[in-house]
Amino acid sequence: MFTPEEVERYARHIVLRDVGGPGQQKLKAARVLVVGAGGLGSPILQYLAAAGIGTLGIVDDDAVSLSNLQRQVIHATADVGRPKVDSAAEAIARLNPTVTVERHSLRLAPDNAAGLVAAYDVVVDGVDNYPTRFLLADTCERLAKPLVTAGVQEFYGWLTVLKPWEIGPDRLRNPGLRSLMNEPAEGRMRTCAQVGILGVVPGVLGTLAAAEVLKLVIGIGEPLVRRMLTVDLLDMSFDLVDTEADPAAGATP
Repeated sequence: MFTPEEVERYARHIVLRDVGGPGQQKLKAARVLVVGAGGLGSPILQYLAAAGIGTLGIVDDDAVSLSNLQRQVIHATADVGRPKVDSAAEAIARLNPTVTVERHSLRLAPDNAAGLVAAYDVVVDGVDNYPTRFLLADTCERLAKPLVTAGVQEFYGWLTVLKPWEIGPDRLRNPGLRSLMNEPAEGRMRTCAQVGILGVVPGVLGTLAAAEVLKLVIGIGEPLVRRMLTVDLLDMSFDLVDTEADPAAGATP
């Protein structure tokens, strides 16, 4: 049941076709893990908290720096030097105190990834490096947890939803991250610190990622499974690319 304050807070969801009270209850009951509280994680966390996701887990071992603030809008100047999980948690509490925040002030690693992922319903990749991204994708695939994953750099970004354990209409398994891209060799990965990023790019992709999470939790629309959205803000182009199933995964019996 909702309190009177929750009814007022979520009124625009409750009257929304395909969401309503039952959809809002699903949001309230959901547990979502967001890995990374930076450029992508900021709008993801803000919009999921505003939407009423019941429990948000945040994984990040970094501290807020002044150079973050151009794009990591969940943090403020006064937060410089503080752990990002603490800064983000306090921002969420100001936005929506009904949301439970679980802070994981650590780096995702092979010895902790499974334990973290297993405790949540949906996982969101807001990381800024490929080793962590592939570790997270492999873990979600092994545990059959839906993964919303996005990447950004310079003026560009991409977004997709991974559910590789499911069978598609062609009776082939959905593609996993390793079917869609190769993990760059160490030393060949260009970072935002090296090539830069327009501050609004992670805001756009992070907001879209949050929308995919809400669709998955409520069970509405068509999530970006087997499709990748690519975004170029220089010419404001949004393109959907169909991703092929992994033939190596084989067909169902």
